[in-house]
Amino acid sequence: MTPHISRKRSTLAIATAVAAGALLTAGLTTGASAQPDKNATLAGAPVSLSASARADLLQDASSDKAATADRIGLGAKEKLVVRDVVKDADGTTHTRYERTYEGLPVLGGDLVVHTAKSGKLKGVTKATKATVKVASTDAKLAKSSVARSAESTAAKAKTAKADAQPPRKVIWAATGKPVLAYETVVTGMQKDGTPSRLRIVTDAATGKKLFQQQEIENATGNSQYSGKVEIGSKKGGSGFELTDDSRGGHSTYNLENGQGEGKIFTDDDDTWGNGKPDDVQTAGVDAAYGAQLTWDYYKSVHGREGIKGDGKGATSRVHYGDSYVNAFWDDSCFCMTYGDGEGNKKPLTEIDVAAHEMTHGVTSATGNMEYSGESGGLNEATSDIFAAGVEFNAKNTEDVGDYLVGEKIDINGDGTPLRYMDKPSKDGSSLDSWSEDAGNVDVHYSSGIANHFFYLLSEGSGAKEINGVKYDSPTADGSKVEGIGRDKAEKIWFKALTTYFTSTTQYKDAREGTLKAASDLYGADSAEYKGVEAAWTGVNVK
Repeated sequence: MTPHISRKRSTLAIATAVAAGALLTAGLTTGASAQPDKNATLAGAPVSLSASARADLLQDASSDKAATADRIGLGAKEKLVVRDVVKDADGTTHTRYERTYEGLPVLGGDLVVHTAKSGKLKGVTKATKATVKVASTDAKLAKSSVARSAESTAAKAKTAKADAQPPRKVIWAATGKPVLAYETVVTGMQKDGTPSRLRIVTDAATGKKLFQQQEIENATGNSQYSGKVEIGSKKGGSGFELTDDSRGGHSTYNLENGQGEGKIFTDDDDTWGNGKPDDVQTAGVDAAYGAQLTWDYYKSVHGREGIKGDGKGATSRVHYGDSYVNAFWDDSCFCMTYGDGEGNKKPLTEIDVAAHEMTHGVTSATGNMEYSGESGGLNEATSDIFAAGVEFNAKNTEDVGDYLVGEKIDINGDGTPLRYMDKPSKDGSSLDSWSEDAGNVDVHYSSGIANHFFYLLSEGSGAKEINGVKYDSPTADGSKVEGIGRDKAEKIWFKALTTYFTSTTQYKDAREGTLKAASDLYGADSAEYKGVEAAWTGVNVK
């Protein structure tokens, strides 16, 4: 411990900073070896990979990608691009790839190759079952007309200052027959002040819009402080700066109620904030603490070192905009950004928000489910699921773990949560179970299906009380579901996300993926496997 320790006491967020050197041994895997997860029960459990071990596996896969493409039956014009890798205790590797066709990115062409320790191919999980092939890669439409059309689409979506980036040619394979297309990203500002990165895919021959997605994934809430906490800092040129080298160099910046890059937080005595919003450091403390808890959760529970698994920390930015009532994750800057809420008095820097949004980064680096339709609901639910996991794992006495989303923010003004996992429909909009219309529902509401599944898998159906919160979870068919425990449920979802989910995963695919994950971890005849089956049946996914 450094001598720069706060002795102040508060019921709000006052930080006790611990310099990086004192924390260097906490929660890090060193060296190139891969260590089995201490909670692993079967050979199919993932091992914890250090950044260097992961890099070695990625390099091996990249060196062998041409042979792999041939082995799994890709065409001569298709090539693989290595994206991620997971290794199991029995030596099986699950390598995630993107695809190109004649050098063009194939959207919806991602796949995961499952290879035994012996080198034998065990199987391939593909985002599309279609053969990737087009008659020509010569586009009929000019890029200029595509860009103008994209800006028009953005304007209809209420995007201010819409500016289309140069369109790029791609192969669209996420739905239907693969076609030559243009992908255009339009930047600007959403109507609530959130930055906009609207991704639009159009047919390169007809100009028909094939897909549209907002890439800035956000949440809404107010500040929830976490008591006196320890956060990582380091000695800088003039005092201390809010950079945590023990967690990949995560840094926290002050945007000073503007935009741009901001300034890193600095302090003379390494005691940060006063627990009140009138001290600009307080929001920085909460943001840094949320990032710290999220890093520690993924590292200690799932063996993942950092959001991308590469040992590198993200960036947190606070005091965005003027009275901005939101927070968002942005892959383009690998950063989390928080507004200060109404009147700049309630920064949105609670644990739930940080964990939820940073999990969007984990999803982007792994399953990467498209943020629309059923896959978007699964993407959003993944953030809710692991936000709950982070909250339970934190064991913070002022914000105990629960199955409520945004329970402290009072966004409804009546003390009710933003979302409920035991019975999602209690919020008035979310889905308790799957129906054929699920893909047409806003992703924040279709996420209710997976949130409900996760609750049933963890705790079971019926009435119960956990950490002082009363729950009563129904099932679609009236059946009784026995929970297997939250810890196991988290591991099954993470295994499925990193090993079997793809950009186009739908709810029935998620059922298949989590069953495979349960089989890998606990066996096909296990109570855990049967629990997954029962929980999905409970939300009408069969």
